[in-house]
Amino acid sequence: MNHHKLTQAHIDVYIRHLRTEERSAATAEKYLRDIRIFAGRIKGRPVTKESAAGWKAALLAQGLAPATVNAKLSAINGLFRFLGWDECRVKFLKVQRRIFRKPHQELARQEYIRLVEAARRLGRERLALAMETICGAGIRVSELRYITVEALKTGQADIVLKGKVRTIILPGKLSRKLLKYAQKQKIASGAIFRTKAGTPLSRFQIWKGMKSLCAEADVEPSKVFPHNLRHLFAATFYRATRDIVKLADVLGHSSVNTTRIYLLATGAEHARQLERLGLVS
Repeated sequence: MNHHKLTQAHIDVYIRHLRTEERSAATAEKYLRDIRIFAGRIKGRPVTKESAAGWKAALLAQGLAPATVNAKLSAINGLFRFLGWDECRVKFLKVQRRIFRKPHQELARQEYIRLVEAARRLGRERLALAMETICGAGIRVSELRYITVEALKTGQADIVLKGKVRTIILPGKLSRKLLKYAQKQKIASGAIFRTKAGTPLSRFQIWKGMKSLCAEADVEPSKVFPHNLRHLFAATFYRATRDIVKLADVLGHSSVNTTRIYLLATGAEHARQLERLGLVS
């Protein structure tokens, strides 16, 4: 039986590997956090399939959602695969595909509009425009850095992610608003959304800014986070086009199955669909 000792050197080289594969900084940080928790649990003892399975059982005992447990298992399984410790990997929980979203997570169009209007009332134009850009172009918050003065002038932006390049079309109205903002802020070239120091706005800065609008906009905080703007774009685009393949291309998904997750109806919508079947007298 192999005796695998997990060291800080193992963890460091794996995190560097994730970065060379162009995983997002947020993903690398999450994996690192979960691996450290696992390492703290085994306290220097050899890594075995039993120790990994024990952590899985402990996570379940905490009452964590299956998707959360699987995300944490993905961190250690990825590490084990990288180190060649395949015999230590544990199976993921089997989760039936959801057919509707939880209502407390669904951001409605009117709620989005209230968030943008609240930002403007509070004099936070940059935040308002950042939300409109994510939602209007359907991009990830990490892709805001590709919205540059040069891109706005051509009406297109090249997004580079995980070694792939996709070109997105920027709505004319959005481009004009952002160019006007850039002129006012004396931004002649480069990224539109930047700090006073000139660095791109971080995911956390935008997340924190959006959360600070909840009370003013009268929107539940559970619905307010940057990625929900991308979900709203996807749902709105699909209702307008009914073309899931094109939507997958616009969102930069390699699989339509990923895109389907963005199109889940709310529980209330699903209930209405069941009522319309007329199968109960």
